Amino acid sequence: MLKAQSGITPNIAHWQERVELAAAFRWTARLGMHEAVANHFSLAVNEDGTQFLINPNQRHFSRIKASDLLLIDANDPDTLDRPDAPDPTAWGLHGGVHRLCPHHRCLMHVHSIHATVLACLEDSNLPPIDQNCATFFNRYVIDEAYGGLAFEEEGERCAELLSDPTKKVMIMGHHGVLVTGDTVADCFNRMYYFERAAETYIRALQTGQALRVLSDEVAEKTAQELEAYPEQGERHLAELMAILDSEGSDYAS
Repeated sequence: MLKAQSGITPNIAHWQERVELAAAFRWTARLGMHEAVANHFSLAVNEDGTQFLINPNQRHFSRIKASDLLLIDANDPDTLDRPDAPDPTAWGLHGGVHRLCPHHRCLMHVHSIHATVLACLEDSNLPPIDQNCATFFNRYVIDEAYGGLAFEEEGERCAELLSDPTKKVMIMGHHGVLVTGDTVADCFNRMYYFERAAETYIRALQTGQALRVLSDEVAEKTAQELEAYPEQGERHLAELMAILDSEGSDYAS
């Protein structure tokens, strides 16, 4: 379990998970992968995955603190009637996935530039042209039936595309990307590398030259090796939290 360097732990449920999620929000903003006060991250905190933490409605990622995060239940039909109700599209998309796909514990949805450019192409596949791209070989799905904002019906439609636990990224045609993971660290690391992979591919296309594409065999081998690489996600997030702590950030408050 990752630990923030800040001292006293408040008596708030799921505190360590809140701290890690808050750190992910802060660093996503620092990387410029957020979009104004839109986009959402969530983390399931009970065994069946229906109770989850999510960012408050229209709060900038760079200001989110651990204590700000909402705890909601995907099976509660009155969620949008709460005085602190989440954004309705966050409820639609994240609620749908947490309710229908409990194998995906953490969800990060962003409109980051290069992933969104990929989602806008007629062919939104990500060929394995380098090691980062190979990470996602056979491990994503493409949503080609965008139907407008991710309110409840649209969110449930998207969730149906994530029934396979081996597919941990959804390239959302016309929309952006939804990344899943077992933990905050796992999900953030995957989101980071997917954006880097998409950037490499988009920039390679811009050269107009032929692409050097790995064979399916080598791409799958590389993906498996990276999946088994020890503690990459945990160490990545731990380092980011250490930087935030050294800067005196209030994310863990």
